[in-house]
Amino acid sequence: MYQAIVALPLLGFLIAGIFGRLIGPRPSEIVTTSLLFISMLLAWIAFGEFLSGSAGADVEIVTSWFRSGALRVDWALRIDSLTVVMLVVVTTVSALVHLYSIGYMHEDKSRPRFFAYLSFFTFAMLMLVTADNLVQLFFGWEGVGLASYLLIGFWYDRPAANAAAIKAFIVNRIGDFGFTLGIFLVFLLTNSVAFDQIFAAAPGLAHKTIHVFGFDMDAMTITCLLLFMGAMGKSAQFLLHTWLPDAMEGPTPVSALIHAATMVTAGVFMVARLSPLFEQSSAALAFVTIIGATTAFFAATVGLVQNDIKRVIAYSTCSQLGYMFVGLGVGGYSLGIFHLFTHAFFKALLFLGAGSVITAMHHEQDMREMGGLAKKIPLTFAMMVVGTLSLTGFPLTAGYFSKDAIIEASYAAHRPDALYGFVLTTLAAALTAFYSWRLIFLTFFGSPKWQHAAARHHQDLHHVDPQESPQVMLIPLYALALGALFAGLAFSRIFVGEGADEFFEASLYHANHIMSGLEETPPLVHFLPTVMMIGGFFVALYLYILAPGTAERWAQAMPGLYRFLLNKWYFDELYDAVFVRPAFWLGRAFWKGGDQNTIDRFGPDGVAARVVDVTNRVVRLQSGYLYHYAFAMLVGVAALITYYLVWGLR
Repeated sequence: MYQAIVALPLLGFLIAGIFGRLIGPRPSEIVTTSLLFISMLLAWIAFGEFLSGSAGADVEIVTSWFRSGALRVDWALRIDSLTVVMLVVVTTVSALVHLYSIGYMHEDKSRPRFFAYLSFFTFAMLMLVTADNLVQLFFGWEGVGLASYLLIGFWYDRPAANAAAIKAFIVNRIGDFGFTLGIFLVFLLTNSVAFDQIFAAAPGLAHKTIHVFGFDMDAMTITCLLLFMGAMGKSAQFLLHTWLPDAMEGPTPVSALIHAATMVTAGVFMVARLSPLFEQSSAALAFVTIIGATTAFFAATVGLVQNDIKRVIAYSTCSQLGYMFVGLGVGGYSLGIFHLFTHAFFKALLFLGAGSVITAMHHEQDMREMGGLAKKIPLTFAMMVVGTLSLTGFPLTAGYFSKDAIIEASYAAHRPDALYGFVLTTLAAALTAFYSWRLIFLTFFGSPKWQHAAARHHQDLHHVDPQESPQVMLIPLYALALGALFAGLAFSRIFVGEGADEFFEASLYHANHIMSGLEETPPLVHFLPTVMMIGGFFVALYLYILAPGTAERWAQAMPGLYRFLLNKWYFDELYDAVFVRPAFWLGRAFWKGGDQNTIDRFGPDGVAARVVDVTNRVVRLQSGYLYHYAFAMLVGVAALITYYLVWGLR
């Protein structure tokens, strides 16, 4: 069954990718989507077996991959509770995105290629979450990176899409460089890349040192930091986050699949999978917590002022990933995975809902050009409200159970870094509520701005009149809305408390003090996230509904702060000045000064040029006149006779 779950998306990719032009767009859509739904059904069956206790952890060896000295790598599927949770997340979101894309991409002529890319991405992600060793995990890791490059740049005739794809690829290579070094160190320390052997050796590696760059450093700290560097790139954490907003240049279903529920959560999954290693280094866990909390706050502040509907949700994704890493950093590994699980439903719902809005607005993405859409597209509006309620942590929704548990766990950890995480995630909860409801109010309430936009562009009002999306796009929203509402209520027992210890017994390290600390948190800490959520809602309500125009006046009163947030803390400009421009200058210096002016001038091009000069002069002797050649022969004969008369008779 598990091999089928992984192989079916690969089969869909091969059929659509190889035979797509032959069979046409509609068969490509049907084949890939049907195979994904079968894979999703099997994943839920596997999840149900683990919930009922009828299945347990196992390793299915598919084949032996390669051996080199002490290094042995098998192609194997690691089946445990963490795996089945990820299988459900990946296949469910991917299947619904496939179905949604049938409606969203119906006008695109390259649909077979698009659906092939989607299926290939799903296969790579499934290989990542079922990996039984670091090499196989890295294969899936790079596979999703390649697929994201192809999907972000799917509309390759758009320069912005090409630039975004390249940016995502390069930034991820920075993180992957550290991840690769971390894998090398793990093998150096344990003489293995298989998880069972690594985890068995992990307790003995605590406080062991390794000589790096002339210093003796804690081996597990430097190893885990390098591994986490890969997670920072893949999960768009602070400092390596700049690729995520630009990736919105890809089609909206890509945003939902890659940037909501799957690829960006690969880093979270990796840290959770390697939790026995991270538990050996308190410094590494503290760093994970600090980076996660900083990301949660930073991305939330930037989301406050963005006007592109997809970019607001993108920064929301970045912020929520920070929450997940805070949960992992304080030792609540099941809590981080719980938020990953619930986030997949409500964030995919928001992205696909945004796609429905964009379709209704004839591909307009600026919220300032919307307004008054609640009456025009009521079903999409209702689904977006459900996603927003869950994202902001409204009581009893999925986000309420998982996000609030992480905030409480950061308080219960009683560490300086955890306190930092508690403060910033609590503040981020208020900011999240504000920008989420700002999106709802600007898009669905107020006067219809799209009427004025149509008049400015001399368009027929009937032509731009928003229409509700077709059912093929709305059905995935209904399914995701159920998860956004009830996934936390239905499954919190296996992620929080004693049930988590039992369910994740064979797959996650258990920091029992965190779970016990959750029960002892003061009532104020328990209700504080809800209070912050309510506060953020009422501020947004006042600024955009009760007193329209107040937000603009605040922006004019604080232009420096507004521009700072609008320009995303100027990270792109900073990186451009520090890294991009010097790299281009260095490249041009080597190209112009080194390659052209030195190597080519004195090397192949120089020699060739001198040969051409000589031949240009010599060729003038070949005039074609007989008397010129006779004269040359006469001069030659005279020279020869002179030589023998003067030197030849000595």
